[in-house]
Amino acid sequence: MNKLRVVEDDPYLAPYSEALLQRLLGDWMAKIEGSEGGIDAFTRGYERLGFRVRDDNTVSYREWAPNATAAFLVGDFNSWDRNSHPMAKNEFGVFEIIVPATTAGKCPIPHNSKVKISMITPQSAERIERIPAYIRYATQDLSVSPMYEGVFWNPEQPYVFQHAQPTRPKTLRIYESHVGISSPEGRVASYTYFKENVLPRIAYLGYNTIQLMAVMEHPYYASFGYQVTNFFAPTSRCGTPEELKALIDQAHCMGVTVLLDVVHSHCSKNVLDGLNEFDGTDHCYFHEGPRGKHELWDSRLFNYGHHEVMRFLLSNLRYWLREFKFDGFRFDGVTSMLYTHHGMGTGFSGGYQEYFGPQVDLDSVTYLMLANDIMHKLHPHIVTIAEDVSGMPTLCRSVEDGGIGFDYRLAMSIPDMWIKLLKEKRDDEWEMGHLVHTLTNRRWKEPAVGYAESHDQALVGDKTIAFWLMDKEMYDYMSDLSPLTPIIDRGLALHKMIRLITFGLGGEGYLNFLGNEFGHPEWLDFPRAGNGSSFHYARRQYNLIDDQLLRYKYLNEFDRAMQHLDSEYGILDAADQFVSLKHEGDKVIVFERGNLLWIFNFHPTNSYTDYRVGTKWAGLHRIVLNSDDKQFCGHARVDNNSKHFSTNMGWNGRDNFIQVYIPSRTALVLRADK
Repeated sequence: MNKLRVVEDDPYLAPYSEALLQRLLGDWMAKIEGSEGGIDAFTRGYERLGFRVRDDNTVSYREWAPNATAAFLVGDFNSWDRNSHPMAKNEFGVFEIIVPATTAGKCPIPHNSKVKISMITPQSAERIERIPAYIRYATQDLSVSPMYEGVFWNPEQPYVFQHAQPTRPKTLRIYESHVGISSPEGRVASYTYFKENVLPRIAYLGYNTIQLMAVMEHPYYASFGYQVTNFFAPTSRCGTPEELKALIDQAHCMGVTVLLDVVHSHCSKNVLDGLNEFDGTDHCYFHEGPRGKHELWDSRLFNYGHHEVMRFLLSNLRYWLREFKFDGFRFDGVTSMLYTHHGMGTGFSGGYQEYFGPQVDLDSVTYLMLANDIMHKLHPHIVTIAEDVSGMPTLCRSVEDGGIGFDYRLAMSIPDMWIKLLKEKRDDEWEMGHLVHTLTNRRWKEPAVGYAESHDQALVGDKTIAFWLMDKEMYDYMSDLSPLTPIIDRGLALHKMIRLITFGLGGEGYLNFLGNEFGHPEWLDFPRAGNGSSFHYARRQYNLIDDQLLRYKYLNEFDRAMQHLDSEYGILDAADQFVSLKHEGDKVIVFERGNLLWIFNFHPTNSYTDYRVGTKWAGLHRIVLNSDDKQFCGHARVDNNSKHFSTNMGWNGRDNFIQVYIPSRTALVLRADK
């Protein structure tokens, strides 16, 4: 057999060739092609299971519940009569009923009415009632119960998309978003609010991709969307499915790609409004016993080796792609999926023996490979991103090459480094070599999304980078009318430099969590019993950048300038990246990325005149971005119109050098004239 390409590219994988070959999808693909009519039909299970309104307005409803001995469809439409609409069970454990149209030829189940499946099981004489697994809308009435109820969604005028999906972006500049917290007001914001108020801000800044979090229905708001109960239902606390479609359509109108933060790594343990114990057993969709429980997350774990579970999850991906026009996914909790230990109590040193062997969950690896391979074949424009902290080799190589098939992985060590530096080190103790190593430590041919902070760093118990830098002084000294104190001055300067060097060196994509681009203060905390159900910290204060007397606007404009570096010069997809200087004493870093020369002086006090910088380009160099510019609340110590002519003499491994004035806590980006 020919050697896998991943082994050809990385000979250190050779001892694990057999383990890599075990991952190949031949058996699953043969099964799908042979018994399911192909990958397209198999992954459109949501059209066969759940509710389907036919052309003649009859309604078919099918549900997989193998343990149940009898099942009945109940709801508002039949006054909750638990015997009037029995379902028939086939040999595969699937129940089915066809409800005829009304005498007037209309749909027999009213739109927006409540429905459930009522089942009899061998274990109990009592009925069990569940929300249908493929339900497309679920609502909660806290005045009645904290439990969600399934809703039959069949609007008379379904949303019709007006705009074509954008082509796949060459580079990813991701705005990580949570619709519910996107308003400055103390409430849950709606899809419509986000569409009308936040999308224009994202487009103005220059981000080309939105990652929407907490979309799949989750009863506990403070879970950040990571305790999903209804996988096919967009969360009703932000609006209707049609309003979410309108949001996505408007993003597409602006040329913005929209990714869904998909949670297939685990499932809420809720029984009455979730999938847990769906048919009366603990192993309908999940592993039986301890293997089916995530002790740290207090949730259930899918049985990825089961045919119907595979249908459910793959169909879920197709559903969001086809029905809502999402352009791809960020897969949450991939580390938990990859290993039987779920990453708990385990450190990853980078030794390859940690990534192969009995600790790897082959069923879930197979699922991830199928998900990536099939979705990319059926929807070639999509993007998939893995949230993996372990550093699993081949994660972002194609299945054909022997990989798991993701397009990108999150560079999760970078934000950890920044928070650790800010918490534990003085500015003059920062190690330039360590900083560069962390920013560039990624696998060849496996693209990464770099970021300085995400929603994880903003959660209660931690703080945003801006708040680590400036803390309580943000309350009193972020106005242009107040003194620029040393703490605020340092904070603004380092906030810009941290984000810029992460953008320039940290990966083939870049991510920012909404509001952090302008130095959002404080932390993020959802309403819960422990804070008096307050929304005070569950909001994003965009009003801070609208107030022209406040200094937040400077950071916002700097982020915009940074995004436009990539759109104008093609930074993030540039393969040629060379770090020519990491000077520990001077605290200076110099590198080339794309066709730009990047210079960073992290020294807290020292500025350098005529500082010699190596460059591969001969000729005139001009400044294209200056973090010390007045428009970014800098001190304007560098003339943006200054010209830097190269000297044809080798320096720091480059053929030429230029001499620049580089003030303390300043970053310069220069372009050589062609």
